[in-house]
Amino acid sequence: MSDPSGCAGSEAALSVAQARAILLSSVAPVAGWESVPLRSALGRVLYRDVVAPFDVPAHDNSAMDGYAVRAADLTGEATRLAVVGTAYAGGAFSGVVGPGQAVRVMTGAVLPRGADSIVVQEAARLDGAAVILPAAQRVGQHVRRAGEDLAAGKPALLAGKRIGPAELGLMASLGYAEVAVRRRPRIAFFSTGDELASIGRPLGPGEVYDSNRYTLFGALTRLGVDILDLGVVRDDPAALEQAFAEAAAQADAILTTGGVSVGEADYVKDIMARQGEVRFWKIDIKPGRPMAFGKLGDAWLFGLPGNPVAVLVSYYQIVLDALVRLQGVDPLPPRPSFRVSCADAIRKLTGRREFPRGVLFQEDGQWRVRLTGNQGSGVLRSMVEANCFIVLPEGGTSVAAGDLVEVQPFEGMV
Repeated sequence: MSDPSGCAGSEAALSVAQARAILLSSVAPVAGWESVPLRSALGRVLYRDVVAPFDVPAHDNSAMDGYAVRAADLTGEATRLAVVGTAYAGGAFSGVVGPGQAVRVMTGAVLPRGADSIVVQEAARLDGAAVILPAAQRVGQHVRRAGEDLAAGKPALLAGKRIGPAELGLMASLGYAEVAVRRRPRIAFFSTGDELASIGRPLGPGEVYDSNRYTLFGALTRLGVDILDLGVVRDDPAALEQAFAEAAAQADAILTTGGVSVGEADYVKDIMARQGEVRFWKIDIKPGRPMAFGKLGDAWLFGLPGNPVAVLVSYYQIVLDALVRLQGVDPLPPRPSFRVSCADAIRKLTGRREFPRGVLFQEDGQWRVRLTGNQGSGVLRSMVEANCFIVLPEGGTSVAAGDLVEVQPFEGMV
């Protein structure tokens, strides 16, 4: 099949930005939706707008405990007004506030008819059946107007929004018992390699336990997709072709680890090219340079490297946003980053965007970052001990201790 990027048959590597652009221009949200109870909607993606069925707030109401008054009664000096009643939240004062009168109000109480302003109770002084209010009050102060939060008939939440705790509360405040959400994408994944052993049995000579499937299981579970674990597939072309066919028949996307470099037993890219299409397979990134992206049938395929740290770097820096788009999130959430002083020197060659693992910490009231020790692509501990990526751009060179570097905190990366 055709190669839209022009990269499948060449040795040229894409930049991280180019690879992300190809992914995001290729992947579209999955089709299909379902209606779920509100409490089951956490983490899901809205299929259609949530429209406010009424104004929120429904009435003009008091934003503070205090006294509802007519601004016309307030002068440039202290004012004495007769207290003629009390308005509580959940109810309304039955009368009308007339000239020279005030009504005691609680937070959330409907603004009494005739009143247009609230004077907070801390500023007021009771004197028998009257209240003395200070000068310099403003017209309309401490009043929440009907519909100022949400207007009836207008969208309260837009389609494509991921539902969090605040969104649940907002929909509950509008009386929604159920909500329409996008179908969860189905993601299949498997590891490749004759050296991989499943946990629970002793290691043979030259074997290592397969950690990548557990890493991806955690990442995909946190993302909120339906997952299909196809286990470990040996470095055998027939077995790999069968695994790809099985995955493509069931999933919207497929993630593999291992088998995408140029070794004699690295078959993933060739099988992708025979069964579907390869859009790219090499990125100027460290760790994680060999990474294939393409399509098998209707399923997107992401062939990740085999080294454990390279799997996570490739997933978070390249694959994650594509899967978020597959979920239907729109717009994609920004990836926060900021610059801090680096406590360690870091050696770097130009040409690749590198992602050392770091620890953000505070020293003398300033944020700084340090490395997590050995940065080898097989040292998973460098991720376990980290709370951020240090981002070293393609054109950058080595970092001296004390230089400013860009960091991406892990918190908020889904």
